[in-house]
Amino acid sequence: MLKQKLKRNRGIYLLPNLFTISGLFAGFYAIVAAMKGMFDVASLAVFISMIADCLDGRVARLTNTESEFGAEFDSLSDLIAFGVAPALVIYSWSLVHLGKVGWLVAFFYLAATALRLARFNVEENSGHYFKGLPSPAAAGLITGMVCFFDVNHLQSHAVYILSAIMTVIAAGLMVSSVRYYHFKQLDLRGKVPFVVILAIIVGVILIALDPERIIFLVFLLYAASGIATSLWYFRDKGSHLLSLDEE
Repeated sequence: MLKQKLKRNRGIYLLPNLFTISGLFAGFYAIVAAMKGMFDVASLAVFISMIADCLDGRVARLTNTESEFGAEFDSLSDLIAFGVAPALVIYSWSLVHLGKVGWLVAFFYLAATALRLARFNVEENSGHYFKGLPSPAAAGLITGMVCFFDVNHLQSHAVYILSAIMTVIAAGLMVSSVRYYHFKQLDLRGKVPFVVILAIIVGVILIALDPERIIFLVFLLYAASGIATSLWYFRDKGSHLLSLDEE
């Protein structure tokens, strides 16, 4: 009986790990595409990794196939897809023109991603918020910027400096304590108001009309949302303390 139990434990769940492998493959392909100068393809590959990353966890929860192995494999895959890949994409596209500063910025982003993932793994994550900008969102912000500027042929020394600043900000937000709303508790099987379906249709149309601009804007707004929420929180807290002092 014990032998049978140990034998079963040696196996791994196939379905969720297939999505994780797909995300890992897409992240690796993003690196290959960036090395060939195909930055729009590299950005698309990172976005595919994001979709696979969203699906593997949901599939594991829906099919009751969550495991320690799956969690560790997912984290290692995320480091490649959302750490190494975006760092090399942004470096190959713009940071390479900034010399030593450029590759140090790329490394800072990679290190921040590793720290963000390690902190996520050891800390208890509950409620509706992430602590720090999630690594997929940071990767989406960086590669979305690359895709937008590259497709519109906007390359200059000023753009290279801007990309370095954006990369440092994204890295800093990942390891910060800024809170970001997550959608893990969104019930896809439950009912939603009719207006939600309409909003999704409008969103799809907008992305189809101008995918590079809209996708970059979405990730930019999400990154800014955490900062805005934190400022609002401290503003309310300051106002509350001021009212207590007046009393």
